[in-house]
Amino acid sequence: MPARVPAGPAALRLRGRTFDAAHPAVMAIVNRTPDSFWSGNRHVDLDSALRALDEAVALGADLVDVGGVRAGQEGEVVSAAEEVERVVPFLVRARDEHPDLVLSLDTWRAEVARVSAAEAGLDLVNDTWQGADPDLVHVAAEIGAGYVVSHTGGLPPRTDPVGVTYPPEPLGVVHDALRVLREGAERAVAAGVPADRVLVDPTLDFGKTTAHSLTLLRHTEAVVGLGFPVLQALSRKDFVGETLDLPTDDRLEGTLAATAVAAWLGATVFRAHDVRATRRVVDMVASIRGERPPTVSIRGVPT
Repeated sequence: MPARVPAGPAALRLRGRTFDAAHPAVMAIVNRTPDSFWSGNRHVDLDSALRALDEAVALGADLVDVGGVRAGQEGEVVSAAEEVERVVPFLVRARDEHPDLVLSLDTWRAEVARVSAAEAGLDLVNDTWQGADPDLVHVAAEIGAGYVVSHTGGLPPRTDPVGVTYPPEPLGVVHDALRVLREGAERAVAAGVPADRVLVDPTLDFGKTTAHSLTLLRHTEAVVGLGFPVLQALSRKDFVGETLDLPTDDRLEGTLAATAVAAWLGATVFRAHDVRATRRVVDMVASIRGERPPTVSIRGVPT
């Protein structure tokens, strides 16, 4: 009886590289902020950020996603000019020191993406707030970058969810996410972003309760079914912490369990604080799926 393996994802192509079921991508996170929700990824100092980048590349990162503003409403207000000052020097150095690395910018502001692209070049624009700035997707198209379509329940940037519902429960959040992601991906393609550079991200935690995030994670295969490569940003998030009643520092195992499930169900890119552990998990799942051969295969083989 053949095993039932979920359908493979659409391929993602960035900077001459192809990511798919056989070659899942790990997106390392470098936050140029003093108030990132996890203290292990606060790199106010440029040298600290560059050391984190070097380590991530050495541990198997395919992409790096740099952000200059904390996602949640806690923390300081950051102007567009300050965001540029935080991310551009890092991107310039990253491009110089790792010319083949895929560089991604985590922002919702078109002006920040435009300046960053002019100074350092960008391979991916990670629009984390569901097109809050409608010009951002056009900037991605103009500079030839990929684009991440997110689902945040229509909340404005840096808004924490309160009293969020997606009727009818329990699958209302799935239907809403599929609709928003489909429409956002179609909008990106219409703007001129090639389909194989459009990522869709169900964006767990953002505009969602923990129950919503768990439901969407279980339905990753439906998101894959939209026909675009899927990004899952799971790392140390609150839905993991609330599920297991754990603080941020103790959420690695829960994150990796969620990562394995999302990888089995066909997600392509995994945004992660813990690069080495994530790399090993997604490669192992790719091999279990039958997409990736073992690196070494000598056990029981005649010598």
